Amino acid sequence: MDFLTLPKRTSGNRTNGLTSIIDLGTPTGELMNHLADYSHLIDLAKIGIGSAYVTPNIEQKVALYKEYDIKVYCGGTLFEKCYYQNKLPEYKTYLHDLGIEWVEISNGTIDIPLLERLQLISIFKEEFQVIAEVGSKDCDKEMPISKWKEEIQQLLEAGCEYVITEGRDSGTSGIYEKAGKVKTDLITELLKEIDPNRIIFEAPSPKHQMYFIKEIGPNVNLGNVKLNDVLVLETQRCGLRSETFYMEGIACKLP
Repeated sequence: MDFLTLPKRTSGNRTNGLTSIIDLGTPTGELMNHLADYSHLIDLAKIGIGSAYVTPNIEQKVALYKEYDIKVYCGGTLFEKCYYQNKLPEYKTYLHDLGIEWVEISNGTIDIPLLERLQLISIFKEEFQVIAEVGSKDCDKEMPISKWKEEIQQLLEAGCEYVITEGRDSGTSGIYEKAGKVKTDLITELLKEIDPNRIIFEAPSPKHQMYFIKEIGPNVNLGNVKLNDVLVLETQRCGLRSETFYMEGIACKLP
């Protein structure tokens, strides 16, 4: 029975208001239980870092996500490892064999020039839906705001479905300061020129998630969400937590 006035959430096969979880080795039985209850709250699942390569039941795990209509992709670190070892053709075959239709192209660990990443996107998008990532995992590496905007815009123009803003699973690099504070000036500038519906903001903790919900709205795209936090995040999006209690007034910030 619905009787509260809550922010209107996107639903079904949504293109914004996305929740992208990070899977860092969730046991298959535990995953089954979570998805049985909460799959409708999850849109994408990233098999984090390079863990897919050493997950013993990866075929079963990918199939389970797809059974619940959740889009699966491997962490950008695995892409970068394959790039570094000149194994990208093998990587494409690996993804096809697993039935994975999405791929992340990033340069969080190794420096891949933007022009080369754009070329790789044009190659991969012939066979996959492409997500690109901007920002470094090195917390001491600063990137000018102008470069953030330039890279995101060019990656979207190259055909990426979404661009992820790096934040790591710890929230200590990329769009975050070393101590975990959001780089608010960066986010403000990005939102002036780029459609936030095309950005997935990595927000690994409820504190980070609440910032973006209050700043952008309940239908902001959030990534690196822990599986155990999925219901808490939806509660925050719906204004059912103290910090996001007065959400009705900003419900229309995003369509």
